[in-house]
Parts: sequence; C-alpha cells; structure tokens
Amino acid sequence: TGDEMVKVYALLSLLGALLPLIPFGLFLVAHGFDVGLFFDELFYSHISTFFAFDVIVSALVFIAFAVSESLKAGKAWMMWSVLGLVIGVSFALPLFLLFREMAANGKAA
Repeated sequence: TGDEMVKVYALLSLLGALLPLIPFGLFLVAHGFDVGLFFDELFYSHISTFFAFDVIVSALVFIAFAVSESLKAGKAWMMWSVLGLVIGVSFALPLFLLFREMAANGKAA
C-alpha cells in the first residue's frame, strides 16, 4: 500500500544518504577537502570511472525527471529533491519518490 511505500522510500533515503557519506567522511578525515586527490581517486581506474560516469549521468537524468514531474504536478516542494543531489542521487531519488508517494496518499510533504 501507499503507507508501506512511504516507509520503504524513507528507509532508502536514509540508506542513500548514510552509505555514500561514510566513505566520503573518512576521505575528508584522512585528506581534508583535497579536490585534486578526490578526482584522482574517483577516476583512478576504468571501473571507478565507469561508476563515476554512471552516477553523473543518473544524476542528470534525475534532475530532468524531477523538474519535469514537479512542474507537471505543480509541486514546487519536489524541487527539494534536486537539492538532495548535494548528498547524492542515492538519496535524492528515494526522497523524490517519498514526496510523490506522500502527495498521492494525500499527506502533506
């Protein structure tokens, strides 16, 4: 049901924020905000580059989708999901779906 999906999306939003931020936090503790090293490590190998580009393209697709859906639904609060990309697409997408599910269930979001 809708209430169950609200719980699922809320849990996935939490996981989507925590799981990526833990290794990022460890990087910051070890190296500070070293942007050069960050990008060196991000694109260190073919595999890490694959994942980096996959996430970057997914984030761009999500932005287009969230903006389009927000404008169609007339729900400006859905735009907050795009700001969730500051944390990452793994947080922003379930957050967007959470807002949308809550609106469909008639609950204020």
